[in-house]
Amino acid sequence: MSTEPSPASNVISWTQADAEHTARWFSASGAPAPKKVQVVDDSLTADDAYRLVAQGTALLWQGDYHNARQLLSAMARRLPTFSRNDGEDVAKAFYRYRQGRTQRARMLGQLLVPLEQGPAVALRRAPDVSQAWLAAAGPVESLTVATLQDVLGAVGAYEWRRNGLFIQELDAVIHPHYGTFAPIRSEYLALVAQAKLPSTDLAFDIGTGTGVLAAILAQRGVKRVIATDSEPRAIACAQENLQALGLAQAVEATLTNMFPEGRAPLVVCNPPWLPGTANTLLDNAVYDPKSRMLKAFLTGLKGHLEPGGEGWLIISDLAEHLGLRTREDLLLWIENAGLAVVDKVDTAARHPRSMDASDPFFAARSQEITSLWKLSAKA
Repeated sequence: MSTEPSPASNVISWTQADAEHTARWFSASGAPAPKKVQVVDDSLTADDAYRLVAQGTALLWQGDYHNARQLLSAMARRLPTFSRNDGEDVAKAFYRYRQGRTQRARMLGQLLVPLEQGPAVALRRAPDVSQAWLAAAGPVESLTVATLQDVLGAVGAYEWRRNGLFIQELDAVIHPHYGTFAPIRSEYLALVAQAKLPSTDLAFDIGTGTGVLAAILAQRGVKRVIATDSEPRAIACAQENLQALGLAQAVEATLTNMFPEGRAPLVVCNPPWLPGTANTLLDNAVYDPKSRMLKAFLTGLKGHLEPGGEGWLIISDLAEHLGLRTREDLLLWIENAGLAVVDKVDTAARHPRSMDASDPFFAARSQEITSLWKLSAKA
């Protein structure tokens, strides 16, 4: 993703000292440029900032960078916290929770900062964000305005990429790129690492992300893996990781929506687990609007399986516990796609949120099971 070129609709305007100013607008989520912008500095109080953003006014910061970060934190503390209503239906409660998260992202995304060539944040005491911003969004060719949240997200993602993440199933470190989901939950990785392979000749990995599942399959001896993703940044990430792991000859990462051409004896997919709207780049790895990717995988699987082949669907049942999808729904989609369930391997959740009794959805999270569904084509 790059700030250049930018269409006219992605230009932001504001008035300062009785003069009109414009700049390019950048939003990682693709949000349009705010129409109402007020220039502010260190004299702005958190209460006034909160009031302004609640009224729909974006705040273009021109004070100290660290004060901007403190203001963002103060605004976040003023946002209402989510709590479950007594006896409230879990699906309704989760919908309210998601609405609150969307509203939170919208309001905190109203604190804006200027970027200049470098790339650099054009504020006092701003840290060097050049490498982080280049990795996330590309060069800044002219004055650009972005949300402070996007700047902080780029910096955080760059640290993840630089430090890497140790994957026990690979006995190696991988490096997630900006906007590519870091596989911090090991349950689904272990399922793919341990399940009996139907063949070691060829496998398709659908929605590869960092390339971690493709790498696991290659390390297990699959001679050729074709890993697909619809996001260019994911393909770049997978290629870099596979090269570093010495698996680039065995795995081909290719930019395509869902399936590559042809058939394979093994087709693997770990789609987003929850039906819902994605509000951020990383939400795309968690939320699947109207279960589109899940349904697309099931619908297209039969046409991409070799005779006797298996499709591995790796998915959590958290959506079922949250009332967002039923087991009957999933089984019906499998049936309607001309598929049969050959086997199912389950593992209990071990991530911190599944053990956090203070979580408003602890009852659902504590029951979560991640499964590897082995599917075959019906005759």
